[in-house]
Parts: sequence; structure tokens; C-alpha cells
Amino acid sequence: MTNFSKREILYGPLLALGAGALARVAPATAAPVPTPDGTIAPGPFNATQESLKSYRTPDWFKDAKFGIWSHWGPQAVPRQGDWYARFMYVPGHPHYDHHLKTYGHPSEKGYKDIIPLWKAERWEPEALMARYAKAGAKYFVSMGVHHDNFDLWNSKHHRWNAVAMGPKRDVVGMWQAAAKRHGLRFGVSEHLGASHNWWYPNHLYDQFWPKLGVNYDGADPAYADLYHDNRTEPFIDTKASWYTTNPAYHQLWLKRIRDLVDSYQPDLLYSDGGLPFGEVGRTLVAHLYNSSIARTGRLEAVYNCKDSGTGEFFKEGMVQDVERGVLKGINPLPWQTDTSNGDWFYSDESKYKTSREILAMLADIVSKNGNMLLNVVQYADGSMPPESDALLTDLAAWMAVNAEAIHGTRPWTLYGEGPTEAVEGMFKEKAEYSARDIRFTTKGETLYAITLGEPAGTTEIAALRAGAPHARGRVVGVELLGAGPVRFRQTATALSIDVPGRLPTRHASVLKIHQA
Repeated sequence: MTNFSKREILYGPLLALGAGALARVAPATAAPVPTPDGTIAPGPFNATQESLKSYRTPDWFKDAKFGIWSHWGPQAVPRQGDWYARFMYVPGHPHYDHHLKTYGHPSEKGYKDIIPLWKAERWEPEALMARYAKAGAKYFVSMGVHHDNFDLWNSKHHRWNAVAMGPKRDVVGMWQAAAKRHGLRFGVSEHLGASHNWWYPNHLYDQFWPKLGVNYDGADPAYADLYHDNRTEPFIDTKASWYTTNPAYHQLWLKRIRDLVDSYQPDLLYSDGGLPFGEVGRTLVAHLYNSSIARTGRLEAVYNCKDSGTGEFFKEGMVQDVERGVLKGINPLPWQTDTSNGDWFYSDESKYKTSREILAMLADIVSKNGNMLLNVVQYADGSMPPESDALLTDLAAWMAVNAEAIHGTRPWTLYGEGPTEAVEGMFKEKAEYSARDIRFTTKGETLYAITLGEPAGTTEIAALRAGAPHARGRVVGVELLGAGPVRFRQTATALSIDVPGRLPTRHASVLKIHQA
């Protein structure tokens, strides 16, 4: 995940290093490794698409609507934002320049030397989880492993983990315990699938004096388990090489992510991309689902991934995730937006979303049968920048009044109305909503109309005009949540509602509409 241009993402290292890098690319030659026996817990699911398509999203996820994600790890240390571990090895990129100036040349001081600097010395998972719950989150997702190949749990198969070094604490385990104590469902994210090719630049070298031809530290065999042995398979084109074709790495991924699933029994597992590695990935998902049934007596697990042209995606077998974007209209199946209030990892240069933007996005997503998974940015030490602190305070105040229009709701016949519509697709989340933009949710016989801004004077809802085909009947009462009943008129043009001059909450208001 990053805010860099597509050209930088796809071709950054090779453009920076020139034709010499391209000349070193050769096909992978690893011998096939068979899928181990016994990798799927007993149950109704197996590693075929046909089996997984019988999946049904559990009610807890459909009711939750809002989750908070800690997209956090060693890459927060340099304060430069997302994808630092990759671009610190790309000459000409700002991350490379920062690393050279701050830590030294990556042939001598590489990413392995950033990891010990991540101490998380001010991290208080219990206090943070209390604030997340108060802000309306019904599930919490911990980073499990990012593309930097550093496990944030007590990994059985990887020495580069947060218990052995860095914080020297089980980050995933401590987040899980806090989430359970505060009644939140718990999830983990894995970005390991793409790590093999994503991190290819650490195997290269400078083409500039005085380090011309000097290998980066990723070429040192002593650190091959961190940096991968992938000198012949770069990450050039997302569709062709987001995931490696190396079957040995597929099995390593399965072993480590199964350890994560078995050790922490998450309610949700997120992969950053499509489902990795064909049958190997399906094996892991089947194991996740069957393990959930064995543990709870019913299928409670959710698997998120992207329909992004990489890996597999079949909408009946998992929950679609749309990074920094939305789907068009009301989707028949539950889905999820993952986004952040700033950069994915803390950056001194990051621009933050306002509370109003977050709440407008949340209402738009929920009206379309989606959930929002929101990363709330943390400093490397575990504390929060002022923008994250203020956001949680604002969300808590808004949810204290308006949560009933979000949690446990379902879409109405229409998702909404107004002059503004978000563009469908990933990385297209920017929309300038106003109080004239309305989004609808329902709970039982009650209809909620959420204004995506602060209304003033009279709010008009055309979809609820007298005789409208979408209306269930005549409007007999309207309440402004937090303020009580308000005056209204239902005409052939619109439902006109007089809102008080002093609103009960900032940023967005909720009208509770009763029909007969």
C-alpha cells in the first residue's frame, strides 16, 4: 500500500538502476514442492473453488460495519510513510535519500538495522483498544506481517519476529487480548504473499560512485531469511509478478500464515492482494474456515482479499476488499473498504483525513452494504499523532449519538441521493460531500437518513416524497438523533425536514424516519 505513482511502484528500482538490472533478470528455477498432507482442519471446506463458494459471510461482520486496523511496524521508525523497506534500496527515491542521510548506505546499514530501532516503548494496547471501542469499532485488525517480512507475533518458523527483537513483545497476542477484553472481534493482516518479489531491490546495487557495483545488504547470505533469495524474480508488473511463481516460497507462506491462524484463531484474515498461490492459498482459507467451525460450532471466520488482477478472487468464497475506494451502488454481498486516516505507516509529510471526511465515507460505505476498516496512524513508539487522537475523540462523540444508524443496519432500496457520488474502484476515495448528500440505512422498520455534512435550515429528501416508489408508506414521524422530534412536510416533491439551529453532533447528522 502506498501513495506513490504507478510508475514508481511498478518500475522504480529498474528505472533507477538502468539496463544492468534488467540484464540480471532470469526465470525462477526452484523445483516444485508438493503441498504437505494434513494442512486443512477437518470440516466441510477443501481447497477447491467449488467448495469455498459455499461460504456465507457471518452475521457479526454484516452487523459490525466499522473496524480499526493497526497498520504498524518497523517501517514507522524512519517517519517516511509506506513502502520504506522497498524504496530505501532505490537510488533517486526520497526514501533512499533519507536512509543514506540518516542511517548510512544500504550496503552497510540496511533494513535489518531499522528493525532493532522499533521499540514500541509507549505502546499501550489496553488503553488504545478502549478508545477504539468507544469510537465505534466492532472489530480490530492487527498487522501480522507486512511486505518487510517481519512477523509481529511469536513466530515458530521465522527468527525475524517482534518477540525475538525490536519490541520483544508479542504484538499480535497483546492486541488480541485487549480486543477480547473490550468485546471486539479480532483479525490479522498478512502481506507476506507479495513480499518475495516486492522486496527484490535489496538484492541489487548502486550504479553511482563511490558505491558503484557494491551490493546492498540483501545480497548477504547471512540475512537471506529476512531478505529472500529472489535475485531472479523482480517485481516489475503487478499482474505478472505481485506474487512469486516459486513453489518453495508458497509453502513457506503457508507454513507461517497457518502458524499465525492456529496460534491466534482470528475472526478475520486479510491478504494484501488477491488470494495468493492458487491451491496453496485455498488450502489456508479452507483451514481457516474449518477451524472456525470446530472452535465455535458455526462458521464465524472472514477472509478478505482484493479483486485486483493478482492472485485469485471469487466473490462467493470470501469478502471483497477495496483499498482506499468503494463499490458502485448497493453490492448484494458484504464487502469492505480498507483505508487510513493518513499514510499507511507514519510519515512526517502525511496529509490526514478530517473527521468529517471519515464519517462521510463511513456512511457512504455502509449504505452500499460495506464495512470500513480504518487504519488509525501510530508513531513508531506506539503513541498517536495529534490527528489520530483528535479523530478518535470526534468519532466517540458522534457514535455516542448516532451509532444506531451504523451498527446492525442493512441497505435500503436506494443507497442515497445528492449531487456527489464517489467513483468506483481502488484508490479513488476522494469525494467532496455536502449536507445535500444523503445516505440511507435501515434497521427493522426504521429508516435512517444520514446527511454527509452539517445540515442547516431545511433538509429535503426527494426519495421520500409523497407517492415515491421507494417509500414504504406515509412518513408519520421524524427524529434528529440526539435532539428528538423535528417538524417535517411530505409533499409531491420531497420530504422537507426543519433541522434546529444547534445540531447535536458535528460533521454529519442522522434523521430517524418512521413510516406507516
